Amino acid sequence: MTDHFVPDIVFGLDPMWVSVMVLTVTYAAIIAGRVNRAVVAMIGAAFLVVIGALDQDEAIRGIDWDTIGLLAGMMILVSISRRSGLFQYLAIWSAQQVRASPAGILLMLQIITAVLSAALNNVGTVILIVPTTLAIAEELDLPPFPFLLAEIFAANIGGTATLIGDPPNILIGSQAGLDFNAFLVNVAPIIVVVMIVQAILVHLVWGRTLRASVARRALVMGMDAPKMITDRLLLHRSIVVMATVLFAFLFARRLHLQPATIALAGAVALMLLDGWKHPNVKQTDGAHKDGARMDGAHTAFADVDWTTIFFFIGLFVVVHAVEVSGTLGLFADRLVALTGYNSAAAGAAILWISAALSAIIDNVPFVVAMIPLIKSMAPTYGAPVYIEPLWWCLSLGACLGGNATLTGASANLAVAGIAERHGIRFGFLQYLRYGVPMTLVSIAICQVYVWLRYF
Repeated sequence: MTDHFVPDIVFGLDPMWVSVMVLTVTYAAIIAGRVNRAVVAMIGAAFLVVIGALDQDEAIRGIDWDTIGLLAGMMILVSISRRSGLFQYLAIWSAQQVRASPAGILLMLQIITAVLSAALNNVGTVILIVPTTLAIAEELDLPPFPFLLAEIFAANIGGTATLIGDPPNILIGSQAGLDFNAFLVNVAPIIVVVMIVQAILVHLVWGRTLRASVARRALVMGMDAPKMITDRLLLHRSIVVMATVLFAFLFARRLHLQPATIALAGAVALMLLDGWKHPNVKQTDGAHKDGARMDGAHTAFADVDWTTIFFFIGLFVVVHAVEVSGTLGLFADRLVALTGYNSAAAGAAILWISAALSAIIDNVPFVVAMIPLIKSMAPTYGAPVYIEPLWWCLSLGACLGGNATLTGASANLAVAGIAERHGIRFGFLQYLRYGVPMTLVSIAICQVYVWLRYF
């Protein structure tokens, strides 16, 4: 419970009871999906302030602005760099490297998706890769479902490897004080193993049976990959800025910079560079020149997923009210007691519970609620450093658990939405048939890893 604020709820109601009720109703409305999730979260946050569970200053203190800044910055970077055609080029290039072999394409698209998801973010990656994947599948006259499902798995697995790859990691890194290198050292090694196993499973389920005629493969080989690059100058600028941003993430502590600062600085730099048009583009007057330079910035800002941004803001406030009321501290004590004050048992519980619940609800709101709960466990184990393995259990469980169901992660829903717009059925049960067993394998591998390495 914070020292600087004491809830003063109208009618003298119990702060614990009220905050938990609002959190429960908010989550139920998010799961139901009938009202925009950002609207739901903001209504819950506003209600808590109005009734006195939080005042405005305390509500603002509950918002993790580092997470918000990191998300917004990465969204802008992806928005601008995608206009160069880089991602479409990579998809076609990878297909041609395996001579349009269906099994080879299935593998290459998984690798490309996983790597890009780790370097950028998984939602942005699938939005950029999936349309080209559909075009390749159509040219080969193959069912697109295996490719799309494999890319969802690869996106969520690859995104788990780094601080910036998946929204739950952004949340965990920011609020637990874990930097880019910490995720590379602690999470990335097992993610490589999980990705290899996942690729083998995908090949055994689909890759062995996919066939395409010689004529169809010739169509893919005939695609002009370099023509996908629509703006080479922007491509070069994007690569330079993204490389600089990744370098800064790696050396953030030595540079004394926070992730949000790095991402937003990179976003602003790329917007500025994007505004400098090609040397051979002539501007006829000052007004036209300013308008041309601002157009790219307007597009980048418009491409920011403001629904996600405000969803995070509202959810931070709702969960902070529960934390301020002291409820999370009680839950943390209960969890510690149930696991016999054994950190290994607590880690296993967090890993499997995170995976199970992330399969049912979006992993973002779940992680927002779990972070202060795990923080509350630190005094029991002696110091924050002793609960670090629990953060890795939360990251692995929440990110990989999202693979189990169609609604488990934002990347899943993004792919399903694109598929449906192209007339491709992407049913919940159809996904569940493959998602659950493959996710169980991933979590089992992670359980062995965390047990051997940390406990």
